[in-house]
Amino acid sequence: MNPLSLSYYTVPELSPPDMVTVAADQGCAHVGLRLLGGQPDGDPMPLLADPALRREMKRCMADRGVTALDANTARVLPHTDLDAFRPFLEAAAELGARHVLATGDDPDGGRLAARLGRLCDDAAGFGLTVQFEFVSWMSVPSAAAAARLIGRVGRPNIGIALDALHYDRSGGTPAEVAAIPPGLFAYMHLCDAPRDHGTDRDSLLHTAVKERLFPGDGGIDLAGLLRALPPGLPLAIEIPTATLARTMDAPARVARAVAATRRLLAAL
Repeated sequence: MNPLSLSYYTVPELSPPDMVTVAADQGCAHVGLRLLGGQPDGDPMPLLADPALRREMKRCMADRGVTALDANTARVLPHTDLDAFRPFLEAAAELGARHVLATGDDPDGGRLAARLGRLCDDAAGFGLTVQFEFVSWMSVPSAAAAARLIGRVGRPNIGIALDALHYDRSGGTPAEVAAIPPGLFAYMHLCDAPRDHGTDRDSLLHTAVKERLFPGDGGIDLAGLLRALPPGLPLAIEIPTATLARTMDAPARVARAVAATRRLLAAL
């Protein structure tokens, strides 16, 4: 059975310790840590800014037997100050994360590869890997493009964070994923999404951050995708449901997401 992780975006209204409690109650082995809003020069999230909150988070994780799967997000743009990611990496390591999530948007692929290589070197100093998430509206829009980029980066501690939504919106196929060396995948973000959707950036972004669906409720071929990935891969449940959240509390939404995920896995 694939270990489950509860991502921040599924329950953004919860404090980090409350998120751990809900994750543990629903049988999730891990949680995702939201430390940055995407850029080191933006406002840090409370978990990065508040050492007391990090100490409380560590106690809660230890008490409930939950560990941190990943920390997000380091977004690498042409002007990004890579030195400014150091507090992010330090906090991720302090909280026991295994991976840090990164995205990149740069029309110069060689420059992006070099800057990601620098991020990997810095992360390695904290015992962290960098998992690169391709996004359909950015300069690395697909799993195949991400694999090519990682080949250019040439570091042992970088892989692909495959998000089911971005995979689907990129036109990805199980064959495309199966052609990528399985060792590049450390975990994936699991969700479903409507079959019919707008293709403009604003529509894609709205669905990604606000209105995903539980597995089985949409049109993504999740079974085919999971069969193409290495068996037993940790699954990070990343299902923001802003409309549903108005009438269903966080524990109930997580219970529904976990139940749907387990039905999907059982059907495989």
